[in-house]
Amino acid sequence: MKKYGKITATASFVPSQIIKNNDLAKIMDTSDEWIKSRTGILERRMVTTEDTSDLCIGVAKKLLSKSNVTANEIDFIIVATMTPDFATPSVACMVQGAICANNALAFDLSAACSGFVYALSVAEKLIQTTAQKGLVIGGEVLSKSLDWQDRTTAVLFGDGAAGVLLEVSDVPMIKKEKLQADGTRGASLTSGYVNNSSPFADPKGQISPYLQMEGREIFDFATRDVVRAIDNLLEEDKDKIDFYLLHQANSRILDKVAKKLKVPRERFLQNMDRYGNTSGASIPLLLDEVVAAGIVRLDGTQNLVFSGFGGGLTWGVMQVTL
Repeated sequence: MKKYGKITATASFVPSQIIKNNDLAKIMDTSDEWIKSRTGILERRMVTTEDTSDLCIGVAKKLLSKSNVTANEIDFIIVATMTPDFATPSVACMVQGAICANNALAFDLSAACSGFVYALSVAEKLIQTTAQKGLVIGGEVLSKSLDWQDRTTAVLFGDGAAGVLLEVSDVPMIKKEKLQADGTRGASLTSGYVNNSSPFADPKGQISPYLQMEGREIFDFATRDVVRAIDNLLEEDKDKIDFYLLHQANSRILDKVAKKLKVPRERFLQNMDRYGNTSGASIPLLLDEVVAAGIVRLDGTQNLVFSGFGGGLTWGVMQVTL
């Protein structure tokens, strides 16, 4: 019998500190109205002492407490992140150690804002082979990667983590999927450059380690390539979709995507007004909220689209039944 992965629980863990637009206006040349009108963001969460692993460990503990699954039953832990604590150990290994998931393999996946969709796809393949249960978590502390003198990026992002428990099932959850990348456009969004200080290296010059983004190029990419990818994947199934959970980057992107797809805007769920852009955490964070609110049920009766898009450039679309 063929095996599939099924989401049986969701959880999120975000910092308690809330940074409103007016708080940012005190430290840079911006305003609540400027941010709100261009992005739809009103506030975001920012860490004080926590790092990415702390948030992801919080998610993992919540997922276990919500289910009848013990840590020893977990076969894998995948963390989608572009802001790990270290290059090594991975955030996933830190989570594995913290929850004592002694039988789990663990690794991070780096695909920026597409990370959760990429990770969920990989997790499904693990379950199709030997795994029975696993955690897929998206977690970011983007505040540590921002240039706080650059108002074009600093106002957009927030910190947080969320994820899902995936268990084996004989009913397919992922109906269709398409993951894509275009490295020729990678310079549109860069972050985390590490300078080679070796005495034997030829220095490349000053390259910023902070997140840098060509906003217009990313906006056009999201409203052109991502729309095309969703359209091509769904074809005649578009009318069967209950809700679209897209990466939470900008409310204007969701407006334009909905218009181009000719889908009612209310089917595009959003929460970036309260969390900002949390990169790899944005889709599972939204999913956990709408599951908790009863808007989305995990009873196999609803059809959803997950779509992430961002640095790499990477993008992915997945039609799922939850």
